[in-house]
Amino acid sequence: MAIKIRRILMIYTKNNFYKHTYCDFQEIAMDEVANIPINYKSKSGSSYAFTADGVYRFSNHWGRAANCRWRLISNEKIKSQTQKCGFAKWTDFYPNNETEKLFYIEVNWTTFQINFQHKNNPQFNGNAILRTANQTAKRIQTIKEVLQTESWAKYLSFEDISTLRKMIVDQLINTDDTFIKIKQNYAK
Repeated sequence: MAIKIRRILMIYTKNNFYKHTYCDFQEIAMDEVANIPINYKSKSGSSYAFTADGVYRFSNHWGRAANCRWRLISNEKIKSQTQKCGFAKWTDFYPNNETEKLFYIEVNWTTFQINFQHKNNPQFNGNAILRTANQTAKRIQTIKEVLQTESWAKYLSFEDISTLRKMIVDQLINTDDTFIKIKQNYAK
């Protein structure tokens, strides 16, 4: 007998978006939202304006916010303590906790930017290994070492370090193998 598993998707609204969620907010220019009325101001100084489609967040801190992970997607480097506005649709919020394997890693090979994404992201292709937030942070640290230094390659056999970096980073993203185990495949 086949058992059907139904995935229950959480519906986020102004009443629950701040409870253990992950979200990427898109930056909105402050002059575009100057006249939007604020509906709520938090103890930490962030302000929120709710719409039927989503929420505007005005804040000078992004990343970890209480029990949430909220990232501001911006075209410029975000300076700490600079007030920014971000907008997210209610459908952009996903569940977040410290124990489930919810996150995967992606690398932009043009800019060498490393990001983590939530498994409910519509762009997730299912290839990358899912990890907890802590495991993801540690793996990103290793990937940064591979992309930004060369000392890790000292005893490895390779002709082109750029090609080696790509192969090793792909394995760090798509397997649970340790960095040491992956390097052993390229030992002299």
